[in-house]
Amino acid sequence: MGETIMECVNVSKRYGKKTALDDITLTLECGRITGLLGPNGSGKTTLIKLANGLLRPSGGEIRIGGKAVGAESKAMVSYLADRFILDGWMRVSELVTLFADFYADFRRDAAQTMLADLGLSPRSRFKTLSKGNREKVQLILVMARKARLYLLDEPIGGVDPAARDYIINTIINNYSEDASVLISTHLIQDVEQILDDVIFLKEGKIITRGHADDIRAEKAMSIDSLFREEFKC
Repeated sequence: MGETIMECVNVSKRYGKKTALDDITLTLECGRITGLLGPNGSGKTTLIKLANGLLRPSGGEIRIGGKAVGAESKAMVSYLADRFILDGWMRVSELVTLFADFYADFRRDAAQTMLADLGLSPRSRFKTLSKGNREKVQLILVMARKARLYLLDEPIGGVDPAARDYIINTIINNYSEDASVLISTHLIQDVEQILDDVIFLKEGKIITRGHADDIRAEKAMSIDSLFREEFKC
């Protein structure tokens, strides 16, 4: 067992009478990539926002690197939202400078290399980029940090298939053995190859969890096929 970077103990989240997460207990180990998988409304984004401190749990506790969610834990977490949160009028180069000024662990050279690899001009204003290119810029800024925990909410949702392999390689190559990655996605077939562990959420509860290889062997099917079987209409 590796070092634990994230621990959830009996975590619940309610919005009025609606329960988004129901008594979630799990741990994430360093050096591993975990897929957080489930249909819309299963609680994936809620869990990621709780871990990032954007929401507070209705019950239970989340700890990041042994710290309760707060200022100290946020310094360890690099978060990719499922929607655009950057100032559209800023140029890409200004966004790089903003992240470099705000985050002590930001690697400007890594960000510039990834931007060049994907043909993204630093002079472009964020708002003028296509939806796919805006998603690439956001992911590059997130992965250019040397964080302990990367929380990626739909990182390749709007990216063209030709760029997905590069994005996936970017995720693999920009975290270290003392860090962990949690990916929420619907595009399981595209990311399955890099997942060490998987968590299936349904209606706010964990219904399947384990090492990806063990689950494939036990179920005699791919994670993508299991997902389709578990959540078929």
